[in-house]
Amino acid sequence: MTDRPRRERPIAENRKAFHDYHVLETFETGIVLSGTEVKAIREGRVNLRDSYGRVEAGEVFVYNIHISPYSHRGSADHEPTRRRKVLLHKAEIRKLVGKTVERGMTLVPVGMHFKNGRVKLEVALAKGKKTYDKRERIRQREAERETRAAIKERRDR
Repeated sequence: MTDRPRRERPIAENRKAFHDYHVLETFETGIVLSGTEVKAIREGRVNLRDSYGRVEAGEVFVYNIHISPYSHRGSADHEPTRRRKVLLHKAEIRKLVGKTVERGMTLVPVGMHFKNGRVKLEVALAKGKKTYDKRERIRQREAERETRAAIKERRDR
C-alpha cells in the first residue's frame, strides 16, 4: 500500500474554463460547505460552469457554483449559488492577490473531487483567451482529427 493520499474520481469538471481561459497554475483547495451541500455533491448535483473566484479582504471566495438541493432533505436546505469560502494558506492567498490585481488574471474553479472523504476544489489562475485563440484551437483539433482518420483509413487498407 502506498503512503500517497488517495484521490477519487472527479465529481465535477469545468471544461468550458479550458476553452475560455489559458490556465496557468492550479491549486487544490478546501471549501467551506454545509452538510446538505456535501450530501448533494456526493449525489453529483454540482455544476461549476460560469463560476469564478475573487479575493476579498485577505480571503478567497467562489461565486456561482451551483449545488442543487439534496434529494432527501427535510427542513434543512441551502441556497444553491451562495458564495463559498475557499481554504488556502496565507502565502498562496498573497500570491493570488498579486497576480489577480496586477496582471489582470482571474480565478476559475476547474474541478471538484473527494480526497480522503473531504471535498476538494481545484482553482486555476487563468488569463482570458481572445476569440482568435479559440478559433485557432478549434482548427488545430479538426486538423488532428482529420490526420488520425487518414492514418486509420490508410492502415485499414
